[in-house]
Amino acid sequence: MKFNFANIKKAEKLLNKSECVAIPTETVYGLAGNAYSKESIKKIYKLKKRPKINPLIVHFYDYRDATNDVHLNANFFKLYKKFCPGPITFILKKKINSEIHSMVSANLNTVAVRFPYHKITRAILKKISFPLAMPSANVSSGLSPVNAEDVADEFKKKLKHIVNGGKSKIGIESTVIDLTRKPMILRPGIIGLNNIKKILNLRINIYKKNSKIVSPGMLEKHYSPGIPIYLNKKTVNYAHAQITLGNKYNHKKNFFNLSKKSDLKEAASNLYKTLRK
Repeated sequence: MKFNFANIKKAEKLLNKSECVAIPTETVYGLAGNAYSKESIKKIYKLKKRPKINPLIVHFYDYRDATNDVHLNANFFKLYKKFCPGPITFILKKKINSEIHSMVSANLNTVAVRFPYHKITRAILKKISFPLAMPSANVSSGLSPVNAEDVADEFKKKLKHIVNGGKSKIGIESTVIDLTRKPMILRPGIIGLNNIKKILNLRINIYKKNSKIVSPGMLEKHYSPGIPIYLNKKTVNYAHAQITLGNKYNHKKNFFNLSKKSDLKEAASNLYKTLRK
């Protein structure tokens, strides 16, 4: 589906009716719905076959739009000023009078909040009167989609509308940081630990596997292609597909290169696309 304003208008119309639509973000494509609507949130969980214990990220246009729903603190503003809009998600305390439906945050007293920078997502957020609950547009535990074709392949005719915004530039999920206590990274992403440490000037912890699930990306299995993957193999089995980095195996059959220049940002943007292939 070609990107145009008619497609964006259709997405807005459906969202206002508590329907779900797929829209692009700079990280991956998202399955969007009204974060204030129980009907909309139920549709997201059903389409994704997502466990109810796994919260959703709520997307706002800017921090002013989030003030009615979450408590913003000093660490939030430091990181927001540096990285937003962008690929970072904040776990913040939910306000008692927040309209965000309890299913969004898996009945927790916290909310995962993000401010995306993709122009299509921002155009939609600016027009509608509610934030968007928006997990990645794939069946739960599977690979996140980085283009509209992946989304169409994932959901077939179950989804009413997909806005095509081209390939997602970053290609992996946002970094998730819990700011309700001593800052802790709950899900690694494109914004690294050292970048965050520089801004906050604090020691940053990284979650342990037995931590309570308060954010997407903490379940034991996610971003899985559904077939075995072996990491850091020293020997090559030529019957397998090999995913490589750098120019050592450029001309071999069944080799898929994430970045010939060994550029980690390029590799990240090609990872899910390559795993799908």
